Amino acid sequence: MNTSAPITLITGASKGIGRACALMFAEQKHELILVARDGEKLAEVTEACKNFGAIAHYFVTDLSDSQSVVQLFKNIQCLLANRPLSNAIHCAGQMRDAMLSMTRVNDVESLLTINVAASIQICQLVSRLMIRYKTGHLLLVSSKVAEVGSPGQSVYAATKGAISSFVKSLAKELGPIGIRVNAISPGFIETDLTAHYSSQKKEQLKESISLRRLGQAEDVASVAKFLCSKEAAYVTGHIMSVDGGLSL
Repeated sequence: MNTSAPITLITGASKGIGRACALMFAEQKHELILVARDGEKLAEVTEACKNFGAIAHYFVTDLSDSQSVVQLFKNIQCLLANRPLSNAIHCAGQMRDAMLSMTRVNDVESLLTINVAASIQICQLVSRLMIRYKTGHLLLVSSKVAEVGSPGQSVYAATKGAISSFVKSLAKELGPIGIRVNAISPGFIETDLTAHYSSQKKEQLKESISLRRLGQAEDVASVAKFLCSKEAAYVTGHIMSVDGGLSL
């Protein structure tokens, strides 16, 4: 085991941005702790990471279940065995399109649970691991929708707006200890979350993006790689846009 390799935890690692991060960090030879609900896809990603020569572990966990999250971190603590956790990249989340008048209360509660409550709990438990060593980096995923809005996504936008505010306050709280906290704010990224968009809708979106193309998960993973690197050691409390100029 390479004890000098950075150790990086990635949630939502079975697909989309989380999967892209896992593969990119595996190329960088990070030791990876991968978390997702889909055990089959998570196992596939883990094996793909190992093909890069990286050490990779995975835990199948439903992050909307707070007790399961507690057990997850007990397992992670045992796995670390008195080694510091370098990065935690929290990619897991949900997006649902519906006008507010047609949104069910259960859907609101589900979005708040996974996008806000689970994010806060994960950051709490990660920070406890990092405080011991007075170093580490927390990276969350917000959304440009939180800033510019989008019809049919008011509840989703509210949950992502909460993440942006949370990151800024937590960065001030943990900064004096030596722990950085940042977020990435993607624009339209082609992942499973956006697979339901029609070809016509995607073409319309391209016209509103300065670079005239839709984002890919790897575009976001590349920025995550930078923010988790030594080159970004003086960056904290920042919400970094990855939107191809959508918000210009």
